[in-house]
Amino acid sequence: MATADLLLHPVRLRVVQALLGDRAMTTGDLHAELPDVPVATLYRQVGVLADAGVLEVAAERRVRGSTERTYRLVTAAASVGPEEAAGMTPEEHRRAFGTFVAALLADFDRWADGGAAVPGGLDAARDGVGYRMTGLWLDDDEFTALVADLRRVLGDRLANEPGGERRRRLLGTVFLPG
Repeated sequence: MATADLLLHPVRLRVVQALLGDRAMTTGDLHAELPDVPVATLYRQVGVLADAGVLEVAAERRVRGSTERTYRLVTAAASVGPEEAAGMTPEEHRRAFGTFVAALLADFDRWADGGAAVPGGLDAARDGVGYRMTGLWLDDDEFTALVADLRRVLGDRLANEPGGERRRRLLGTVFLPG
């Protein structure tokens, strides 16, 4: 199965996104984070991702006569490469983008729905939630420099490990010509 086909399944994409940030989770942990996904579906899709090498087993332990596996994302295997993207049809790109947006909306809904349980309700500033679109006038060289700058800034932070006051934060990017 091609990487794009593998990742464009909505449940598999959500599993991949749940494991971003060097998280290690059992299928039970994943179900707690994705409670709307039936358990059987979750197990099946985790198995597909593991068989494809997108997930690796980080640990195993015996629980009541069965083996509980903890999975970790293999980041290099969890993205569509430039060569594959270049070979995608316009319809495949639409499907990929639609799946990305649907997963982004699901993450946003989880935040919005969780706000009801927090004293004071939703607070985008407190939670660091923001969304906006900006238009920039850039030639190709300036755009390439911008992307390189973003990779450097983000790369410095990708090595951060969980702990202390750190919270896992999701960052989605979309670049489109205007």
